[in-house]
Amino acid sequence: MNRPNATCGNAARARDSLTNAPGPNPPVDDRSKYLGSARLAGTACAGAAVCTDAVPSPLPTVARALHLHVLGSGSRGNCALVEGPQGLIMIDDGFSRREVLARMHELDLNENDVHALVLTHEHSDHVSGVSVWVKRWEGPLFASQGTPDARKYLACLPFETFGPGEEFEVAGVRVQTFPTTHDVVNPVGFRFSCQGDAIGYVTDTGTLPPGAMSLLHDARILAIESNHDVPMLRTGSYPRHLQDRIISELGHLSNEQAAGALRELVTDRTEHVIAMHISQENNRPSLAVRALAAAVNAKLDNELGSTATLERSEGLPALRIRAAGQNRPISIL
Repeated sequence: MNRPNATCGNAARARDSLTNAPGPNPPVDDRSKYLGSARLAGTACAGAAVCTDAVPSPLPTVARALHLHVLGSGSRGNCALVEGPQGLIMIDDGFSRREVLARMHELDLNENDVHALVLTHEHSDHVSGVSVWVKRWEGPLFASQGTPDARKYLACLPFETFGPGEEFEVAGVRVQTFPTTHDVVNPVGFRFSCQGDAIGYVTDTGTLPPGAMSLLHDARILAIESNHDVPMLRTGSYPRHLQDRIISELGHLSNEQAAGALRELVTDRTEHVIAMHISQENNRPSLAVRALAAAVNAKLDNELGSTATLERSEGLPALRIRAAGQNRPISIL
């Protein structure tokens, strides 16, 4: 992993190594009631006395060490937070600082608990808020090689860069990366792991390469792009060249593509599937939820199709499907 010595005005600062990252402030609310007793095995995560990578327990409901908070997902801004035992890891920042704080506080999250920021790619709806955020925050910044250089306001920030497929550890969480296919420099998705728990996270990709399928498989929480409904896209107002770009291998996953992937990715351990980056012009949350639910034989919870549930046999957790929105933050525990 490369660690450039770039500086950027007020953003210049020395960065500690990952193992010396400061501990978080006490969380605003007590989420300990959601944390199961994990079976600990293997090598401890760097800098984490409370987190070890574990051999998956035969009981899929044992480990709930990680939570996902989606502040917003869509073409007008993207930001999410992975919560682990030591604090928060921010994924992308496409909102103003004021908006990020407002949405965090709505979910009872504390900005002082953010320990790191990682980027999926350099499109403005994912990075427009980064340069302002770092003026009043200190922590490691991570991006794939070439991504910071694609934006002037990112190039002068001290990013630690990695190659798609590499992994690192921060805030007590193992972060595995995989390449995706989008019309940018080096787009990536992530698998976050700690204490036998895992979150899979992928948006802004036209396909799911084998590496993506491998790392997204068997996650307890799966956040997967379900961007557009193909008939809506093809009969909508977008010009043909933009339609072709969205539907291409360098564009976005459709409801049908996400549903097809779900059949291979979901296991008995999977408890939550979140439809991400839903187009406001070419999709509806209910269409995405219906497509994903049909793929795994889940039943809609209401006539609107806003959520769906697959009840499993005794001893196995239910699988719940819902959509992340552009305007309302949600927490998946």
